[in-house]
Amino acid sequence: MINLLKTQLGRLKLAGYVEGTSLILLLFVAVPLKYFAGNPALVRAIGPVHGLLFLWFIISTLSVGVEEQWKFRETTWKVLIACVIPFGTFYIDKFILKNVPDEPDPERVND
Repeated sequence: MINLLKTQLGRLKLAGYVEGTSLILLLFVAVPLKYFAGNPALVRAIGPVHGLLFLWFIISTLSVGVEEQWKFRETTWKVLIACVIPFGTFYIDKFILKNVPDEPDPERVND
């Protein structure tokens, strides 16, 4: 877990996990409680937190995309779309981000 926070890509993966978890909680727990049980308290609690996590994920994605010089049509748009699809961030982490090296390219660090 500590190694995950050392790189910008690692922090993006963490943001994806936390944002994805908040989306699942919101959609599959809080919203049904609101509409089927008449209890909107969980939506009021999770909704704003999810919104902040969503923004953190978007900003992190764009930041990593620029830093790692991702081609928008090949990687960045897939990662951005993932945050609006339930379980999308988990899919992206497993199938897209695993192919991206965790360590920055030493040749680009000095640019």
